[in-house]
Amino acid sequence: MAFGARHSRALVLVASTFSSALVFPTPAATQTADVVGQPEQKKQKQAKRKSAAQDAQSTSSAMNARAQIGGTPVQSLDTITVAASKTEERAVDALAPVSAVTLEQIQGLQPNRMSDIFYAVPGVSFQERGDDPATVINVRGLQDFGRVAVVVDGARQNYQRTGHNANGSFFLDPELIGGVDVVRGPTANIYGSGAIGGVVSFRTKDINDVVRPGERWGVDMTGSYGSNSSRGLGSIFGGVRASPDVDMFGGAVYRTQGNYKDGNGTEIGNTGNDIAAGVMKLTVRPADGHEIKFGGVFQDYQYSIGQFNRGPVATAAQRALFQGSSVYASDAKNYSGTITWKYAKPDDMWWDWSATVYGNRTDNDQVKTYHSGTTPSAYCGGGFGNNVSGCVGDRRSYLLDTIGTDVNNTTRFNVGDWRNALTYGFDVFNDKVNTSDSRGNSNITTPGGERTVSGGFAQLKNNYSTWLEIVSAIRYDRYDLDSAAVSTGGDRFSPKITVGVTPVAGLTPYVSYAEGYRAPSITETLIAGEHATGGGPAFFPCPGGTAGLFCFLPNPNLRPEVGKNKEAGINLKYDGIFAASDSFRGKFNVFRNDVDDYIDLVGSTPISPILIVYPGLYSQFYQYQNVAHARIEGVEWETMYDAGLWYVGLSDHVMRGKNTQTNIGLATITPRKVTTTAGLRLLDRQLILAAQWSSFAGNTDLPAGYLPSTSYELVNLYLTWNATKDITFTASIDNLLNQYYRPYAIPGSGADSTTQNDVLWSSPGPGRVYKAGLKIHFGGA
Repeated sequence: MAFGARHSRALVLVASTFSSALVFPTPAATQTADVVGQPEQKKQKQAKRKSAAQDAQSTSSAMNARAQIGGTPVQSLDTITVAASKTEERAVDALAPVSAVTLEQIQGLQPNRMSDIFYAVPGVSFQERGDDPATVINVRGLQDFGRVAVVVDGARQNYQRTGHNANGSFFLDPELIGGVDVVRGPTANIYGSGAIGGVVSFRTKDINDVVRPGERWGVDMTGSYGSNSSRGLGSIFGGVRASPDVDMFGGAVYRTQGNYKDGNGTEIGNTGNDIAAGVMKLTVRPADGHEIKFGGVFQDYQYSIGQFNRGPVATAAQRALFQGSSVYASDAKNYSGTITWKYAKPDDMWWDWSATVYGNRTDNDQVKTYHSGTTPSAYCGGGFGNNVSGCVGDRRSYLLDTIGTDVNNTTRFNVGDWRNALTYGFDVFNDKVNTSDSRGNSNITTPGGERTVSGGFAQLKNNYSTWLEIVSAIRYDRYDLDSAAVSTGGDRFSPKITVGVTPVAGLTPYVSYAEGYRAPSITETLIAGEHATGGGPAFFPCPGGTAGLFCFLPNPNLRPEVGKNKEAGINLKYDGIFAASDSFRGKFNVFRNDVDDYIDLVGSTPISPILIVYPGLYSQFYQYQNVAHARIEGVEWETMYDAGLWYVGLSDHVMRGKNTQTNIGLATITPRKVTTTAGLRLLDRQLILAAQWSSFAGNTDLPAGYLPSTSYELVNLYLTWNATKDITFTASIDNLLNQYYRPYAIPGSGADSTTQNDVLWSSPGPGRVYKAGLKIHFGGA
């Protein structure tokens, strides 16, 4: 795309919905004053003074529900974020690929699960199972084992269970969310260890999301119902300002649904679930500039995971596989507690700091309730089951405890004409994994152990005049991993440098280089033992005298992954283009992330089974190993033009990823996602009608044995009507075209490429869904 200017006050506008084009508005159109016109320190001081007012404005925005898809007309890229640099800045101003999803947008979308709120965020996709309400976030083709750092109110979410699912997930109901910041790529390496794919930072709802300006207390009650099948939601959130220095806030959520049908009309078993959740927060301000927040979140997910025996049975391998189909009644509980202490005063340039201490527990207890097949098993004493998944009635549990802290401070100073902000800090977290499975394979595939990951960083942000910004940083990471059999560790320094210029108001191109460091996980390092046979014969002997279908080998010599990301971007921000109240925001990025020592599960050269005569060639050993090099590259953009009475925007990513050693594509890539968003604000902007069209391309560049994902189009319609200042109706139609789709590639189960059936059957998304909701506000002084 080419950019030009007629003179110094020309404005560049990308007409993003239908084509990429240049628009040159009149010279009268001017940039908002805060873009480049104020010195950095003055802006930062004013930001601190206005923080309370901004919080109040966010409450007013939620009250009015006027956004792109259901909220305030303030552009989402104008959201204040600290995710990229630990310092406050608008997402559109950050010299990094940053996106924000606001509370107002979330409310208008009526999300049923986490992926529903990210359609318009480029570079982000999901590998979810319909029978598992946990969320797996993929950023720029990277997921699993902490490659994407997910934090909720500052607490790391590191839960992982190995099975026929993604290796890394977390539990968070979208009704609890007050906002999300996304940083793509290792440019956010100062935010925490391991984030070579990026950072996704969630904020749960707080008092300013409920209590309006002028109110001392407030309560929001929400209820909704949806089809496909019997989707129900009820929530209540309330807060009170007990005094100018004490706030109290709490809320509760209950969500339920039955089994849904996909776009072909097939009921997807075990997609029903029941979710109960709550949040509590206490905020105190003991002295001028100090704020201490105590927060707690509890969630309980009741669901069944696994699919019943169905489908063709064409080969012996398929018959054996289908006989292993199992269902587990699951009770997953997540507990999170945080204490955050912040200090900031407008006249204090030395100290602007934040310190968070957190604990997070995910406890997933499962009991086997079903095993396909009609032949009793000797392994189960005449009952039904096998040594892969245990017997009907057997229990297993997966427990992960994470404790950690994150501390940082910013010191601001001038040197001549340079305005400088030095941010420095450290973070550390400890994971303890405990897997309990008296019979079955879980103790092998998800081994217990302990890992401590820590790091420190220093970042210098330099601003010269109104046209130059340089961000340089260095991060030090270290990890230690211990179990009864293995003790390992490592460390590394990772640099970052970013340079941006603003030759004319509203246009900021930048270039960036950043490295990230991901320590091997407990499972990748320690997994060892035989994969159970499922009641059939053992193929291979394994170390330690056991035998199985194949053998997992530990790898104490596994090296950490290092991401080396090259990026160029352009930020665009203009107001008053064709009318006094219109605005355009845009962010464009092109990137290449070269990952050295990429970690992948590698099978040994296939051979004939040793312990039995059986046709075909199979790998005897599987081990997590370092692949010399993987490369992920692509382009992304996110734009929005808002004319007040209507708005339209486009977000897009096109990417590819390969193991450069074999020139084979990575299975976790979503090659293309294009989302067009448009809406109208009618009846004095009290009625918002919106539509969203997302187009996905299936990944066909895959390792052998994978079933490609589908290409598909999702069209969603939304309505928000503010009947009064206290009553809001919402309605939506998801998947209007009732399309069948599988969002990600399905791995094979062996050399004969038989598909892992439970993944295949549980991966399709729901067909058409109708939803309607009502929100009522109460409050008083």
